[in-house]
Amino acid sequence: MRVGYTHGMKPIIRFYKPEDFDDITRIWFDAQTAAMPKLMARMEHKLEDAREYFLKAVVAENQIWVYERDGVPLGFLAIQGNFIDRLYVDPAYHRQGIGQALLGKARQLLPKHIWLYTHVANKMARSFYEKNGFVAEKFGVSPEPESEPDVEYHWRANPNRK
Repeated sequence: MRVGYTHGMKPIIRFYKPEDFDDITRIWFDAQTAAMPKLMARMEHKLEDAREYFLKAVVAENQIWVYERDGVPLGFLAIQGNFIDRLYVDPAYHRQGIGQALLGKARQLLPKHIWLYTHVANKMARSFYEKNGFVAEKFGVSPEPESEPDVEYHWRANPNRK
């Protein structure tokens, strides 16, 4: 059961635990729905389908860090090598510094270079990454079944070096 922020314990970023699965899968699904409602409706994505994909593709293949406040997961970062596979924040907690904190964790873990993809339609993500020094380097199309225009972003500690 999720609860609101009660000004209790200090927020922490910690390594993923299996009991986080339901919370972070819902955060991922809700954040995508908030950012790209038309795409989510057109693709007819459902939370139950998202759970299966999340377990097989995200949990199995990434190192996951969870942003937690008062024992409640509010966001997460999934990384693979120097690639951010996922960075999502519960939409009810957007614009509270959680994404910034998770990006700070990514930079702590990957101080020289980080890259990621996001959908061109995800204006929230694009604005967030550009505001935080990421540069759009390639435009393409995401894999099936979405086959949506996407953008590849890079952040480098030394931006003059590719």
